[in-house]
Amino acid sequence: MSIEDFFNFEYVIFYLSFGILLLLVFTSFFYALKQKKRLDVFFQKGKKNLEEVLTEQIKKTEKLEKNLEDAIKQISGLEKNSQKSFQKIGIIRFNPFREVGGNQSFAIALLDLNNDGFVIASHYGRDSNRVYTKEIKNGKSKYSLSNEEEKAIKQAVSGV
Repeated sequence: MSIEDFFNFEYVIFYLSFGILLLLVFTSFFYALKQKKRLDVFFQKGKKNLEEVLTEQIKKTEKLEKNLEDAIKQISGLEKNSQKSFQKIGIIRFNPFREVGGNQSFAIALLDLNNDGFVIASHYGRDSNRVYTKEIKNGKSKYSLSNEEEKAIKQAVSGV
């Protein structure tokens, strides 16, 4: 092969194509090695491979979802119970008799979220102490209420 043949157009195209092809093969080879190293990190993290890690995470997620569902059920139950528990309290101290001082008598209203509950009134005197209780529904009683009992209920309902 002579120099003229070497620089012949057909040979130049052949060598140029061969060089480009060789360059692409080496580039692809090094890219594949780089990708293999990246994949090895995922598939060989310590002694666990990616499948084991993902399976473990899925199990943990399922367990957390179940725990969350249980917590939501418990919170719902607590919300229902809390609506029936006493949340509103009103207390009024007073002196029903002029001869006894110190505001030793009181009226206390205990109400739930729906303003249902009861009011207790204690009238303290020198010789006796009387205690009354009356049922409350929606902030009202079917029994007649003293001014102090009404004030205690109003205080409980308004939160003041």
